[in-house]
Amino acid sequence: MKNFLLTLMVFGAFLSFSQDKKSYQVFDKNGKKSSYEKILKAGEKSDVILFGEYHNNSVVHWLQLELTKDLAKKKNLVLGAEMLEADNQTQVNQYLNDEINQKGLDSLARLWNNYKTDYKPLVDFAKEKKFNFIATNIPRRYASMVFRKDLIALDSLSSEEKSWIAPLPIEFDINLPGYQSMMQMQGGHAGDKMPKAQAIKDATMAYFIHKNRKENSVFVHYNGTYHSDNYEGINWYLKKLDADVKIITIATVEQKDIQKLEIEHYNKADFILVIDEDVTKTY
Repeated sequence: MKNFLLTLMVFGAFLSFSQDKKSYQVFDKNGKKSSYEKILKAGEKSDVILFGEYHNNSVVHWLQLELTKDLAKKKNLVLGAEMLEADNQTQVNQYLNDEINQKGLDSLARLWNNYKTDYKPLVDFAKEKKFNFIATNIPRRYASMVFRKDLIALDSLSSEEKSWIAPLPIEFDINLPGYQSMMQMQGGHAGDKMPKAQAIKDATMAYFIHKNRKENSVFVHYNGTYHSDNYEGINWYLKKLDADVKIITIATVEQKDIQKLEIEHYNKADFILVIDEDVTKTY
């Protein structure tokens, strides 16, 4: 009887485990299963973490916050995000320093529609820990100028306006696969203006990450995964600014089956975060 009960308990535990559902799985760049703990360990030894996200994925936003909190237990951090534009840095600093409240930030800064659910927790954590939070992205109106009129359009900006973007002229390599892919997706109709608009964003984010790094600290940057996938984008520009900077990249992908990384995602980043395609979207 005792053996029967023990067998029943073991079988019940196995059945419960086998039916347990996971929302994500971490892989290394070679498609081998990895773990959150390995990301954390690698992050502690880095200078910069580029955490690529899908903007509406609830799991990746949760993991960004958890990784940031866990890193902060062992390292001093500087945080930064694509979702905040450089000309709003003054307002972000005012919020961090309790000079304005959330309502004031809402009215003075250009915040994304999903700011309160997805990015406010990160900014509030920086506020709590007295970490800097850097608005790294180019003001979108200037990226739009590049898309319409090419990079030369930025030459007409004032000195103050140019302080919110990477120093001109930026280096641009149209042969980078990410920019080539962008041109192909547009069917070639926009020429190279769209990848140049992307490049000025990448270059600007890299510039403000580089400018605001602190010794013995890790800069954790949150950006759309396409801005750092395949070690291009922000990563490429950061290496141009400092060839010795230690960067860890995290890419986000969604798959129906999270137990095996699809071949097309190999080498996309140091760590590839595969999230179940059915998880809740924030918008």
